Amino acid sequence: MGRKIEFVIGDKIIPAELNDSATARLLAEKLPISVSFSKWGDEYYGSCGVDAQADSDARDIMEVGELAYWPPGKALCIFFGPTPASSDDRPRAASEANPIGKITGDASVFKSFGGSITGQVREAG
Repeated sequence: MGRKIEFVIGDKIIPAELNDSATARLLAEKLPISVSFSKWGDEYYGSCGVDAQADSDARDIMEVGELAYWPPGKALCIFFGPTPASSDDRPRAASEANPIGKITGDASVFKSFGGSITGQVREAG
């Protein structure tokens, strides 16, 4: 993994780490950013100002706590449980997304937030 980041939502700070993919580097160049997230099952997604295509490792099945970039919506995605597209208890994106990192803290904290949230994404430290 690579660059340490954090999500600031209300009074919560959730640590995460970006991988070393080209898409993750594009996001890192934009930080700090404010993102308005919408909830879709146990996923938050929101436009992050990055314009990237699907990578060779793009996929729709994700892990709990995984961060991804969804090219059709130019969106940063935070997966913390099943989504409406899931066929089991694994998170599933609406279509293929680029894995860009993971939550290094407790991803279940996202279950306590409402249907839409605004969060700041910034470098940790």
